[in-house]
Amino acid sequence: MASDLYVNWTDYHRNIEQLAVNIHQSGWEFNQILCLAKGGLRIGDILARLFNQPLAILSASSYGGIDGRQRGSITFAHDLTMTTANLGSRILIVDDLVDSGVTLQKSLIWLDRKYGFYVDEVRTAVLWHKASSVIKPDYAIQYLDDNPWIHQPFEQYELTTPEALMKRNSGESV
Repeated sequence: MASDLYVNWTDYHRNIEQLAVNIHQSGWEFNQILCLAKGGLRIGDILARLFNQPLAILSASSYGGIDGRQRGSITFAHDLTMTTANLGSRILIVDDLVDSGVTLQKSLIWLDRKYGFYVDEVRTAVLWHKASSVIKPDYAIQYLDDNPWIHQPFEQYELTTPEALMKRNSGESV
């Protein structure tokens, strides 16, 4: 296992923008973005704005434990959250990364079982593709052959509380 990879907000947003460019340059046209929450929420939001396509959300959870690094069984929401009457026929599934790849792989199965009748084509996009993944995404910004733990800029909010924010914002020591 490699050393950890630390990503700041500037690099995080630059990666999303590069992902959008890569998708655009591929020439593939899609009519729905489906983000896997939580990791794919910010990415899906930005891509939906850039491509002017509707955003659907599938909540999935597979990590937990004290430090949030314990992979467990995957839990999916009962259904999608979306603002359109129907799911599009050409779906771009986005997430932040593929680590083991199991979440993305099982999301494809979930989508096929729930909406397969309506879907003609699905492609996948992530920022980081680890070598340990059992699935290769269609679009990825960075291939990580040493499988580092990725520290994303929003993780700070997993380690704080509203009370700590109140103290910090009022100038009190935390």
